[in-house]
Amino acid sequence: MTDELWLLSIALVAAAVNGGLGYGFSSITLPVALLFRSSRVLNPALVLVEVLLNFASLWANRRFLRAVIARVRPMVLGVVPGAALGSLVLAWANPGWLKLFTFAALLPLILLQTAGLRRPLRSERRAGLPAGAALGLLYGATTISGPPLALLFNNQGLSRDEFRAALGLFRTAESCCTAAAYLLLGLISAESGRLTFLLLPAVLLGFPVGFFLLRLIPAETFRRACMATDGVLVGFGLAHSLIEQNLASPAVAWAGFAVLLCVEAVLLGVHFKSASAVEHA
Repeated sequence: MTDELWLLSIALVAAAVNGGLGYGFSSITLPVALLFRSSRVLNPALVLVEVLLNFASLWANRRFLRAVIARVRPMVLGVVPGAALGSLVLAWANPGWLKLFTFAALLPLILLQTAGLRRPLRSERRAGLPAGAALGLLYGATTISGPPLALLFNNQGLSRDEFRAALGLFRTAESCCTAAAYLLLGLISAESGRLTFLLLPAVLLGFPVGFFLLRLIPAETFRRACMATDGVLVGFGLAHSLIEQNLASPAVAWAGFAVLLCVEAVLLGVHFKSASAVEHA
């Protein structure tokens, strides 16, 4: 019962983040939830929830789809084979090593977002298909693609509304393709279905809260604070996985986690200092 309360609590927070940013549900829920459930049970449940979340985000930002659909189309085409391959990885990979890979792949991307990296792609159309395939593979295997996807779209000069519409379009295609692949591979079990229904009330409550919160808090501040929190959760999961796989002693793993906390604090401090300077300029 205690683990279910933890899952509901983190799902509520993650849904609010997703409502505000257009992504973040899996990347925030997963690090905590993997402590209680295996990836083969958890991933299908999260994907089914995200199908609903992504359709809601797509509908909320439908007015701006026309401005981004041509730019996102090559990525959507790439996500189909990528999601299928990632689903096969989930079906065949060792759960412990897959969990470790998930955290190790996610952490640097989150740190880059917390730091506010901006470096646009020059050949966006040419990069769209392979980028979509890579993101689909990552999502199919781990249910996570929001941080790298947001890093990509943030760097391409989209307005806030265009950014959310592009995210909604790509992530709807991505989650639907992955759900279909999971179904064909027999990865959607009765336990995954039960977990989906457990998480839905928290999602339905949290999503609109985050959507309206973004109108009260500066978007960049909200995004960086969310990513910093996400980084702490992922760092905790990574330290736990390193110990679990006997790749690091507890002292080394938790010392690394302490260093991560300091890095996150510095990155946030730099952002708030520069934001304050701009505000008072």
